[in-house]
Amino acid sequence: MRRREFITLLGGAAAWPLAAHAQQPTRPVIGFMSSRSAADSEYLVAAFRKGLSEFGYVGDQDVAIDFRWANGHYDELPALAADLLRRKLAVLVAVGGEPAALAAKSATSTIPIVFTIGGDPIKIGLVASINLPGGNATGVSLLAIAPEAKRLAMLHELMPRTDLIGVLINPKFGDFESRSRELSEAARILGRWIEFFRASTDAELQSAFESIMQGKAAAFIVTADPFFDSRRDRIVAFAAQYRLPTIYQFREFATAGGLMTYGISLTEGYHQTGVYVGRILKGAKPAELPVHQSIKFELVINLKTARELGIEIPANLLALADEVIE
Repeated sequence: MRRREFITLLGGAAAWPLAAHAQQPTRPVIGFMSSRSAADSEYLVAAFRKGLSEFGYVGDQDVAIDFRWANGHYDELPALAADLLRRKLAVLVAVGGEPAALAAKSATSTIPIVFTIGGDPIKIGLVASINLPGGNATGVSLLAIAPEAKRLAMLHELMPRTDLIGVLINPKFGDFESRSRELSEAARILGRWIEFFRASTDAELQSAFESIMQGKAAAFIVTADPFFDSRRDRIVAFAAQYRLPTIYQFREFATAGGLMTYGISLTEGYHQTGVYVGRILKGAKPAELPVHQSIKFELVINLKTARELGIEIPANLLALADEVIE
């Protein structure tokens, strides 16, 4: 072989790895924006990744996920969405309730959006219909807000002689006026008095705690809200310190020491969100993916906390419980 031919061949061989590298497909980028905090969402991200892996997208090998967390500060969500959109996203995930989904929807009408919310996506303008969303957004409705009256009824059954029940509620989340009216009407039907304590910031939450300590409410409902979820340990610790029987929305409050929870499984919802992102990455259109509605509610009772509070759980509530924490 002539020297020139050898050098030419060698140069071509040296270029092979570069060419092969250049031809490797670029990993799709998923923007993941949440109203919650990273610390209280680790298990939810794991559920999301599990759903995604069912379509062949495992960890950071096959996709890149760029996370943004609002930590319960809903006014920061539009800026987080704008920041994510500076990347070439394949899908924008908006979880942690309506504020994140609405911020994503306002930020783009072209990039596919997969949301996880607690209420009605038609009512707030995210989709045209449940079966055929019709735009660039689809996702999961956890129906977290719907059972507020049911939680009140369960607390009434647990504490039938309590004169006043307190309600911790965020006036900046969901349809505050509608939720307040529904709870007030449910209380009227049950023949109970309720008092609302409003909080949408850490300072307001502290003020609510101080008002609760000075008031006469002897039992509490913590309404559905990602801000409260991200302050879960703080709220549960307060209820324990002042011996307040309290019902919450998600199982995670009971495992953290809360007395009782009634609501949808968050992990199931986030798993389904991952499934939908996987389907979109495989070519499905959000406009044609029906909004997934979680319909299985779970009642979780923490008997250890009940004993510490000196409360006996009625037999009928125990019989209804999907999980009892000893």
